[in-house]
Amino acid sequence: MPKIHGPLEDGARTTTGEVLQASVVDLIDLSLLAKQCHWNVVGRSFRSVHLQLDELVDVARRHTDVLAERAAAIGVTPDGRSAKVAGDTENTQPDPGHLQDDKVIALIADVLTRVVSRFRERIATAGESDEVTQDQLIAAAEEIEQQHWMFEAMR
Repeated sequence: MPKIHGPLEDGARTTTGEVLQASVVDLIDLSLLAKQCHWNVVGRSFRSVHLQLDELVDVARRHTDVLAERAAAIGVTPDGRSAKVAGDTENTQPDPGHLQDDKVIALIADVLTRVVSRFRERIATAGESDEVTQDQLIAAAEEIEQQHWMFEAMR
């Protein structure tokens, strides 16, 4: 089986690959939990929360693809399988069933607070191993932080 050889030396590839893999897991799970909330949100703010959750899903999915493809480009195989995501996620999960809009807003805002924190740590790590990946993480963090602001403003 052919192996992709990216531009990084082994140590930098390992560090960068770990950062990218953790970010891919965060974003895949973020898109799934936002979609779960999207389908089940109820309450007076239903429509605005429902629509904002779809924006969050779009952001998460777009950056998942960018970061997974960056991993592949540097010679690391990204793993987005459901078992891997379920096993590695650090995100708090929503309860099953209908979810009151204020509880969804609080859950998503809290999850985004922690995702932003992890992304900022990864940005610092990637700055020492691969500036291109760092740039992509910064772009993702920018949009995730904007989503965080949107949900915080609804509290």
